[in-house]
Amino acid sequence: MIWDWDYFWEALPIVVGDGLWITFQVTLLGSIVAYLLGMVLALLRRSRIRVVSTVTWAFIEFIRSTPLLVQLFFLFFVFPDFGLKFGPVTTGVIALGLHYSTYAAEVYRAGIEAVPVGQWEAATALSLPRARTWRAVILPQAIPRVLPALGNYTISMVKETPLLLTIGVTDIAGAAFQEASSTYRYVEPITIAGLLFLVLSYSASLLVRWLERRVGTLH
Repeated sequence: MIWDWDYFWEALPIVVGDGLWITFQVTLLGSIVAYLLGMVLALLRRSRIRVVSTVTWAFIEFIRSTPLLVQLFFLFFVFPDFGLKFGPVTTGVIALGLHYSTYAAEVYRAGIEAVPVGQWEAATALSLPRARTWRAVILPQAIPRVLPALGNYTISMVKETPLLLTIGVTDIAGAAFQEASSTYRYVEPITIAGLLFLVLSYSASLLVRWLERRVGTLH
């Protein structure tokens, strides 16, 4: 198939207009859910109550060990039978956030465990409340250590959004395929989709690097 620049410029606003906002929205909201829930799971994983830590560990391992596509299927097609029904975009955000929260939890846990034991001992010696110890001593040292890994998961989420096509969410890839199926020309729309994913992924990478420098300076 011969490359057609005229069709490329014709298809560009269609793919961008129909899919870019959905991809950005799902990735941003999914990241927020993943990193907030991941912190909660990391803290529960470290709970002194054995039942809580064990159940949290089992939940993390279960979610990490099953494919995101299967989780999407159950959330969208099976859970409504039990009264839990969400729209396609909401389901996508929940699935991405839940799936990557388990990875984020392990990253947070590694960052927390990397904080020197002396920091805990110093906080104890100063009689700092446990909540303040976490807020003022432990997390400010742990978070900068884990930013690169969390940034990688954000980039991965951008590239996972095409899976949402299975539940009817039209992201960049979905918009590209819809345009291609209407004209039977696939090279230009799929190339546009690839370039948009590249731009989004690279932008996320630059943002993470900026955050690393910013947090490092504050720290």
